[in-house]
This record gives sequence, structure tokens and C-alpha cells, in this order.
Amino acid sequence: MTRTMTGGCQCGHIRYTARLESDDAYLCHCRMCQKATGGFAAAFVQVPTTAVAWNREPDWYESSPIARRPFCSRCGSPLGFDFKESSGEMDLTVGSFDEPEYFHPVAHAGCESLHESWLDTKDLPRHYTATTESVASRWKAAGLEVPE
Repeated sequence: MTRTMTGGCQCGHIRYTARLESDDAYLCHCRMCQKATGGFAAAFVQVPTTAVAWNREPDWYESSPIARRPFCSRCGSPLGFDFKESSGEMDLTVGSFDEPEYFHPVAHAGCESLHESWLDTKDLPRHYTATTESVASRWKAAGLEVPE
């Protein structure tokens, strides 16, 4: 079953539509992805390159001799990963989708740099933005509601 989903960068300058065949996603733990996203891993959805339509072409960063990464030069949002020598598929960042909750992780990649302590966090205290006074009060002072 094909599902069409939308996504884009934080500021909205770059938007895309992607046709997806599944809800599979994966985490890449390699050092390149850690540095490119600033996280312990990058969460990706692999899609055929031809299944992605950009509202405007993103900027591309050549992150290594073999790969490049789309991003928004206005807000800095990382949007994906693509091999320079096209395999016919590329990755889009899970967090850049408008409905990231649709996806489910099915694999880990780049496990040589995996940080085990960041995988199982279910027992850590949970703090919600709307009830975290140091954040919520700043949104209120700006005359805005706390975003989801």
C-alpha cells in the first residue's frame, strides 16, 4: 500500500512530498550521522529517489567522498542522506516528516559507534515542554503558545 507523506525543514522554506511503501525506519549510529545531526544517531526512512518531490531543491552538503546530505541553509535542518553515486534510493530524516509517529524502527546501522546507554531510556523521568516552566514561560512572554 502506497502512502503519500509530507515533510520539510523547521522554518518551512524546504518542503517535500514522498511516496512510501512501508512504515519502516532505521537508526544510523555512525560518527558521520552523529556529527551531521548532532544526535546520538540519525533516524532515517529509505525511499526511492524518484518517490521524493521537493517544493524547492534543498542545499546539499558533501559530507564525505561517497555521500551528500540535503539540508535547509536558512534554518540548518538536516533532511536526509544520499550516496553521490545514486543507488536509486535515498534517506529522509524521520523528524523532518510532518507525521513522524507513522514510522517504526526496524534496524540499527553504523553500530560500530552505537551508544548503548541511549537506546533504553524508558525509565528516565519525562518532562513535557508545556509544563517545563523555564521553557513555557518564554513562549508565553513571546505571546505564543508552546508548540507541540
